[in-house]
Amino acid sequence: ISYKKLWMLLSRRGYARRDIISLAGISESTYQKLVKGETVRLDVLKRVCNALSADIGDVCSFRSFR
Repeated sequence: ISYKKLWMLLSRRGYARRDIISLAGISESTYQKLVKGETVRLDVLKRVCNALSADIGDVCSFRSFR
């Protein structure tokens, strides 16, 4: 999973990457998972999307491993 879209969205809106912690109410460990491109729970992505008034496709994308 790639969260590149999330980081670009935050940047366009004038936020630093770490701002997502307070905006979405996520933990430091969850933030670190996002930074590393690791899988996070769907409810976390929902909180991120709600905080940014965005759709899930606006904050992440899935890579195919074929």
